[in-house]
Amino acid sequence: MTPTEIITLIVVGALAGWLGSLLFKGKGMGLIVNFIVGIVGCFFGGWLFDVLNISLKIFRGDWKWLNAVIIGAIGAFILLFVINLIFKKKK
Repeated sequence: MTPTEIITLIVVGALAGWLGSLLFKGKGMGLIVNFIVGIVGCFFGGWLFDVLNISLKIFRGDWKWLNAVIIGAIGAFILLFVINLIFKKKK
């Protein structure tokens, strides 16, 4: 991974964590934790797509970095969903 890809994953993870905090509002663990989980989720998404041998080729040329953004966001949302299921607060 290049430094640019790592920075992109961190930024995308933070955005995905923020969006996840909105999506899981009332059930989440707080904005900061969702940021951290989103960043970890981006790395998880990259790993998951590699393990499953899935390659996104939606965007090409100058826009191919958006493929990594999509993969990172998917991984972050999956991880946020699983963590919110595990630590679900009872009403």
